[in-house]
Amino acid sequence: MTKFTFKRKLPIWKLILGFMALIVGVISLFSSFKGFILIGMGIFILLVEGSEFDFKNQKYREIKSILGISIGKWKPIPNIEYVSVFRTNETTTLRSRTAEANVSNEIIKLNLFYNTNQKIEAYNTYNIDDAFKKAKEIASILNIDILDATERESKWL
Repeated sequence: MTKFTFKRKLPIWKLILGFMALIVGVISLFSSFKGFILIGMGIFILLVEGSEFDFKNQKYREIKSILGISIGKWKPIPNIEYVSVFRTNETTTLRSRTAEANVSNEIIKLNLFYNTNQKIEAYNTYNIDDAFKKAKEIASILNIDILDATERESKWL
């Protein structure tokens, strides 16, 4: 397989909330233009970012996808030196009128490095096994090494 699409899966609660906002927004358009606000919220909730690689044609693109429709501009794949898998934290700030809270989640990132320090952010996931599976697929196609930077001491695989 020479074409890979990497998108994080939406949680079920986001799918339900997004579809509900879209449905209520479309229904409310019959009585008011305020339905556009709900439709916009539904699209925002259902929006998924990711990357798509076409190794046969040596192109990649960063995509934004909603309901299976992906958009993004194709770019040539540079000479990739190695694949890096590392662990980091993703922080989300939740705000209301009277309070603010920061929620931090551990996330695993897969990056493709070229020109010594330039990178393409290929994939984000919460599952380390999933990240290494994708890294091994890419490394085997491009015949490059994998850097495991998930622990304090990085190691080449």
